[in-house]
Amino acid sequence: MNAIAKLLTQDAIVLTAKPVTKEALFAEAALALGQRLGINSPLIETCLQMREQLGSTGLGQGVGIPHGRLKGLKQVAGMFYRLGTPIPFDAPDNRPVDLVFFLLVPEQSTEEHLQLLSELAQGFSDPDFREKLRSSTDAAEVLNLFTSNHG
Repeated sequence: MNAIAKLLTQDAIVLTAKPVTKEALFAEAALALGQRLGINSPLIETCLQMREQLGSTGLGQGVGIPHGRLKGLKQVAGMFYRLGTPIPFDAPDNRPVDLVFFLLVPEQSTEEHLQLLSELAQGFSDPDFREKLRSSTDAAEVLNLFTSNHG
């Protein structure tokens, strides 16, 4: 997952989030992404919610990958959240989600967008990887998991 690992830094990994709804999580992540990217967070939140309205970005197995193409974004950006309490996400298996990777790509980056989503889905399909993410104690450990997991 090297392309994914390049998107992450320790400050883009949140292990203490406690939102109780998908909407609250999106608002929290949009604020954090907005601060990191220097972009108006309501634009990010709207982008994520509009994509979610097309269909849940929950993959199943407790994983969600909310994503969207954002006008004005210069480079791909990502953040990883591990939730203390899983939240409903309308995933195909109806399981609540506790591992969430937010992915934003520039509006024109269709091919890159699909490649990154595929890489994320492949990585998260590995039960060992999911379990290690759930048991990691700090952001450095999570970052190392994303760097060392080649899917």
